[in-house]
Amino acid sequence: MAAARRKLLQSRQVGSLLLFLCISVGGAATIRYSVAEEMESGSFVANVAKDLGLEVGKLAARGVRLVSEGDKLHFRLHCKTGDLFVKEKLDRESLCGKADPCVLHFEIVLVEPLQSFRAEVRVFDINDNAPIFPNKEPLLKIPESTPLGSRFPLQSAQDLDVGLNGLQNYTLSTNAYFHLHTRFRSHGPKYAELVLDKPLDREEQPQINLTITAVDGGSPPKSGTAHIRVEVLDVNDHVPQFSRLVYRAQVLENSANGSLVATVTATDLDDGSNKKITYSLAQNPEAVLQTFQIDSETGEVRLRGPLDFEAIETYDIDIQATDGGGLSAHSKVLVEVVDVNDNPPEVTVSSVSSPLPEDSPLQTVVALFSIRDRDIRVGGKITCFLREDLPFAIKPTFRNAYSLVTDRGLDREEVSGYNVTLVAVDAGPPNLSTETVIEVLISDINDSPPVFQEDSYILTVRENNSPAVFIGKVFAEDLDLGENAQVTYSLLPPKSGDLSVFAYISINSDNGKLYALRTMDYEAIQDFQFLIKATDGGFPSLSSQVTVQVVVLDDNDNRPMILYPLQNGTLPCNDLVPRSAEAGYLVTKVVAVDGDSGQNSWLSYHLLKASESGLFSVQQQNGEIRTLRQISERDPMMQKLIILVQDHGQPALSTTASLNILLVDGFSEPYLQFRGPSKHPTRANPTTRYLVISLAVLSILFLLSVTVISIIHIYQKIKYREKFTIQEHFYDDCNFPNHLVQGRANGSLSQACPYEMCSATGTGTSEFRFLKRFMPNFPFPQGNGEVKMGAGSSLPPDSDRNRSPGSEGHARVPDDFM
Repeated sequence: MAAARRKLLQSRQVGSLLLFLCISVGGAATIRYSVAEEMESGSFVANVAKDLGLEVGKLAARGVRLVSEGDKLHFRLHCKTGDLFVKEKLDRESLCGKADPCVLHFEIVLVEPLQSFRAEVRVFDINDNAPIFPNKEPLLKIPESTPLGSRFPLQSAQDLDVGLNGLQNYTLSTNAYFHLHTRFRSHGPKYAELVLDKPLDREEQPQINLTITAVDGGSPPKSGTAHIRVEVLDVNDHVPQFSRLVYRAQVLENSANGSLVATVTATDLDDGSNKKITYSLAQNPEAVLQTFQIDSETGEVRLRGPLDFEAIETYDIDIQATDGGGLSAHSKVLVEVVDVNDNPPEVTVSSVSSPLPEDSPLQTVVALFSIRDRDIRVGGKITCFLREDLPFAIKPTFRNAYSLVTDRGLDREEVSGYNVTLVAVDAGPPNLSTETVIEVLISDINDSPPVFQEDSYILTVRENNSPAVFIGKVFAEDLDLGENAQVTYSLLPPKSGDLSVFAYISINSDNGKLYALRTMDYEAIQDFQFLIKATDGGFPSLSSQVTVQVVVLDDNDNRPMILYPLQNGTLPCNDLVPRSAEAGYLVTKVVAVDGDSGQNSWLSYHLLKASESGLFSVQQQNGEIRTLRQISERDPMMQKLIILVQDHGQPALSTTASLNILLVDGFSEPYLQFRGPSKHPTRANPTTRYLVISLAVLSILFLLSVTVISIIHIYQKIKYREKFTIQEHFYDDCNFPNHLVQGRANGSLSQACPYEMCSATGTGTSEFRFLKRFMPNFPFPQGNGEVKMGAGSSLPPDSDRNRSPGSEGHARVPDDFM
């Protein structure tokens, strides 16, 4: 029965205690105590009864209890005496870590009547932990070319104590090369840097051993040491250089492992293996090494563990870049952990109008979409814009709803489609954004005419070509699509309206290939031009035109034609040469023309055959026949020459001219006297009889010549009617149409050809005057026996290349030649 009553009483006490904890108003002040860590179990802390103002015996009567705010109660209370004791040894580092002050909270509860008092015990730190270097034997590789004053950060020593008992200073063993400089971090323990005081010389001392000591501020102070081995490197005189001394980055606390924090870059001016840089997280606290990692090749710093903004707000990461030769440089990455706004805006596209005609007017609606942000309180106002400069704009319709409209003209030939990137950004911080891509295709309309590749075309075709031969191709490109880009070619007459071009040329309407329909004749037509029209297949159709010029190339298909002396097939022309003529005397000139052009019309003259070799020569360029030596009495009176006239075509064509030369005595005496006083006495004729006979023979020959020439002239007028247009007398002033005879030294007749001839009588009434009607260019004596034929006016060239076939080649003969 007693046990049951005791159990009921305990249940009531527990219920009363819970009720008190729920509804009690703590009006009393907090009771504070302090103890040093590492106190043994049972160590006295304080007398609670005295501090509460209660009698010693009443604590047990009122059912005093201790209630801890944590999972574990670190103190015990003697109910009879009211003394508070340490329940177990206290370790401040285990209870609070680096937090200072370290306070343990609990409550003193009196059950009858129910009353509660708050109490706290501050655990003071004692110097029970010595500084410890994680790496007892660090290795530093320093090149011998390192400049004085260079700094080399060392790994921080770890001391679990806080305050003055924590890490305070570093010392370095005595040496001639380095001194130590202690630096502070914004968050973290102090660290030391080796500063180079004396140049290194690998040949003198390849390795330096140092001892660094970390000392705390306890009493007595404790210390920890590490043995540093410095290896002096040779050559490799370029240290990696970071692009920045300090990199800054912000990372959301909910970022997943592997997220990119920052990318550091360092460059090395060395070549080969010394240029390859390796990145590492050297000389960093353990917290940094557990949270971050770096890619040794790319320098990308990524998350390795979770972030907790409430625990650590910023990280100071030391980055080391080491090249292939062992040289290293250091930079810092300051990482700020951001604790806000982790939901980006959401974009919902309701409709898209695609494809869109390229002639759509401005403000045409392309798409409708809406935006929502789950972070209503944090995100704030949402801003929406387009990432790129596109011919579109965003237009708000009503709350959180927008439309995408055209803002500028569209051209499918320039851009056939757009990937419109919508960017929605909230007000943050930090600003979170969402990108949504809307694909808009542009449909084609026929707005681009065909465009020829060239402004004009020049095609060539060689005369005497085969009919239907391919001579060239034109091409026009249309930037439209489908039927709008199908190009059809057609011929148009030239601006002059001449439709005869359609008899020469045809075109393939599909591919623009041009063909010659008939055989070309350079002598009839040298060039012609026409228009080609390119039309696309759109509706309405668009077109463009281009001018095509066809140039006919000459072939060597015309033999040289002898103009003088006339070759009539009966008797050759006779020329008189006085026996008293000196060497180099001009006898006559062979005149020939070639209907071809260019090199094919260049003529050369050659003496093919002569009755007396060595007496006469022919100038190869101009056809002049001159004497090579003085004529002797033994030379026959009748000399026959055959002249070969040859052009320079491939293959060369030629023709021959025959002429007779009469060597006469005394015929040239007046001429010689007129030219100048003779240096030699005139030789007397052997007998008068020979002179009379010679004159009689010459008169008969001239009469026969006049008769034959008249007949031949009538025959040649009919034969050559379709080849030449004669505007002046053949031999009045040696002028011919410019397209037949040019004043060049290439075998054609020169513009001015003065000749002189003397008669035997020396009077103005020569016996040859009656030949003027039949031989208009025969030298006619003028009073004193000298006939001078100067250069006359040139004949106008025949400029009408495209004369009608009915009139082409007909000669116009002057009245004097009839």
